[in-house]
Amino acid sequence: MTSFPGLGSSSPSTTAWRTLLALTVVFVLLAITGWTAIRHHNGTMNPRAEELSAWRQGSISGRPLPDPTTEPRQLAGFFESLTPAEQTRLVLRYPLVVGNLNGAPVSLRYQANRRALIQARDVEQRRTHNSALTPYGRSDASRRMHRYESLLSPGRQILAFDPAGSGRAAEVFGDLAHARRVAVVVPGVDTDILTFQKTRRAETSVVGMARAVHRAERSLRPGGANAVIAWADYTAPEGTNLESATGKRASEGALRLRALVKGLPERSRVALLCHSYGSVVCGVAARDLSPKVTDIAVAGSPGMRAEHASDLGTTARVWAMRDAGDWIEDVPNLEVGGLGHGADPVSPGFGARVLSADGAHGHSGYFVPGTESLANFARLGVGDIHAVTCANGDDCSSRPA
Repeated sequence: MTSFPGLGSSSPSTTAWRTLLALTVVFVLLAITGWTAIRHHNGTMNPRAEELSAWRQGSISGRPLPDPTTEPRQLAGFFESLTPAEQTRLVLRYPLVVGNLNGAPVSLRYQANRRALIQARDVEQRRTHNSALTPYGRSDASRRMHRYESLLSPGRQILAFDPAGSGRAAEVFGDLAHARRVAVVVPGVDTDILTFQKTRRAETSVVGMARAVHRAERSLRPGGANAVIAWADYTAPEGTNLESATGKRASEGALRLRALVKGLPERSRVALLCHSYGSVVCGVAARDLSPKVTDIAVAGSPGMRAEHASDLGTTARVWAMRDAGDWIEDVPNLEVGGLGHGADPVSPGFGARVLSADGAHGHSGYFVPGTESLANFARLGVGDIHAVTCANGDDCSSRPA
């Protein structure tokens, strides 16, 4: 990397320098975030956990309900065996379970999440008038209430929703149930229910990113059976702190990402479009991803927790891009004692196909309309890999990673 000119060497002195640098990063992060940054969230019950507990003991028409962790194909079979009235009863009783079940019919998940959002909105509305809360607490409740109101707008297709903690969600653009090609946008740090979408600089939020990809795909394939998912259904790190320098959140997110992909339409082909820390999630998930995933593309990546693309253990094509003005270039690409995320995906030695990011400005500019980075994401999304443009004018579309 240009800011650390000696890091490409493998000499003993360089190895010592890399280790010293990593330790320095550790102590700087600890100084900034405090030792208490290494902590666990409390295990108190939340609405979805309570529903899951009731689901596991529940039944429908005398039949026990399946384990929520059952394989998506088996869950799909269970829902196919139900009458429409029975499906509706489950939505009414367990909206936070049905709305997040990979394998449940997509339309049923949309219905369930709409009901769950209405319930969550009503809870937050009551909290805005709760005198026992601090002014900040009431303000936070108001912000959440308005976010849920927005997610309830007509036409929105919410594929996943959980109000617990900082909140998680996923939204679909297009007809997912009949999609032949599905692009999943995986965002990075500071993504939660309140930053899920933004009015200003919309393309810096996961909803804005996914909407931009979907529009670009439609311009390429106006009648194509394509869908795009804004996937913020994992707990992302908050800010650039110790948590974002480790793989803990990525490992948790990778499990959820694999489950999502398994539950997508059987005949669909999937491209993962991963930004910033989202590329760490995709890197960790890569080894055990369904073969439905044909392409993994990362932008502004701090690393994929691998030293080479072949170490990811995936048959998918691996792509990487980075704007010349992206600050992520100055993050040390190493992994020591669990800190750091490995080699730079755009470096020649990593082995990824390096895409052009022309027009993108900085770390948050990859999904802005009119950029070559967004156009390349859309081409991968529709499966048109021979139309991608590569960095430095190279032809990377047909070469092996």
